[in-house]
Amino acid sequence: MARIVQKYGGTSVGDVERIRKVAERIKAIRDEGNELVIVVSARAGVTNELIARAKALCANPSEREMDQLLSVGEQETIALTAMALHGVGADAVSYTGAQAGIFTDKVHTKAKIKTINAKPIEADLKAGKVVIVAGFQGINEEGQITTLGRGGSDLTAIALAAALKADKCEIYTDVDGVYTADPRVVKDAKKLQEISYDEMLELASSGSKVMQSRSVEFAAKYGVVFEVRSSFNYNPGTIVKQEIAYMEKVVVRGVAVDKDQAKVIVSNILDKPGSAAKVFRALADASIIVDMIVQNVGRNGIANLTFTVPLTDSAKAQKTLEPVLDAIGGGQVAIHENIAKLSVVGVGMKTHSGVAATLFQALADASINIELISTSEIKISVVIDKSKAEEAARVAHAAFELEKL
Repeated sequence: MARIVQKYGGTSVGDVERIRKVAERIKAIRDEGNELVIVVSARAGVTNELIARAKALCANPSEREMDQLLSVGEQETIALTAMALHGVGADAVSYTGAQAGIFTDKVHTKAKIKTINAKPIEADLKAGKVVIVAGFQGINEEGQITTLGRGGSDLTAIALAAALKADKCEIYTDVDGVYTADPRVVKDAKKLQEISYDEMLELASSGSKVMQSRSVEFAAKYGVVFEVRSSFNYNPGTIVKQEIAYMEKVVVRGVAVDKDQAKVIVSNILDKPGSAAKVFRALADASIIVDMIVQNVGRNGIANLTFTVPLTDSAKAQKTLEPVLDAIGGGQVAIHENIAKLSVVGVGMKTHSGVAATLFQALADASINIELISTSEIKISVVIDKSKAEEAARVAHAAFELEKL
């Protein structure tokens, strides 16, 4: 008997028939004698519909009320999934994030998990029940509902797997696993049998929609090995695990594109100690995640900063920075939203040279201009025009011959 945590994404539970199929899969695994904790997302499209309703009523709804609203999507799915299991003869009980003992910090819409009290879940598992948990949500110390950010159901599943010391963690989605690129964009993309935490984290943070980046970071921290697989078939998926030696033989493992980025240019600020610190402190206090950062060489006492933020935070970033610039002696903020970030990722970059040269030459040959460049030990990212994003992904994939993996 194994203890298994499974997560089913929005497309997997998109309608009544799909929820019934998921219930049948769960029952079959339960009938083999396994203990099961199931994390579910809101049905596909529900979260976007709720956001649209909110913004139709208020242009800038409060983050607390958005958490109240968006948590409803997963709560619908847990009840329906439990009912579906009852319908096929399996004992099941549904939990909201709060009922599951998921405690978070006080940040609304992007909360971080602080602790999990798994005793209620343990008791129901001991009683032979399948436990269905609402993903994406928790509760803070003040009793307020919080949400974990888009894709937060992945984080719920990984965190529960760690807290419950699960034997297996499976992330079910609408794709067979992790590919070398988005197969809808790059037709000859290949599914990977295994990938390291670091590679998966870089791909997730670079725009790959398979996993939420924070969930991968959490898995690496707590050593939770998990498998990404499809809920629409029984094919093996992709195992995400600690890096092992042979992985370095492949220089580049995957290509990712993120179209949900905005470029922020802060120009004509005083080139003196503390200016950049005040800019980025204000963004941090506003819970805005900054990615690529470039600062030019100051001239005549004036400097410019360029960086990227999530597209959904671009207006918030401008509003946050305007009073800061007044406080530090002036400057202007400009937002450019017609950009995309292209990234190539692979642990093999640690021991191989020429990756940047190959990427830059391939983009140049395709007449794709590079606006910003950022690197880490296992990743190279460039900002390009959004209209060139998919072409750039195909060009990079071909340049590194990833179809041969």
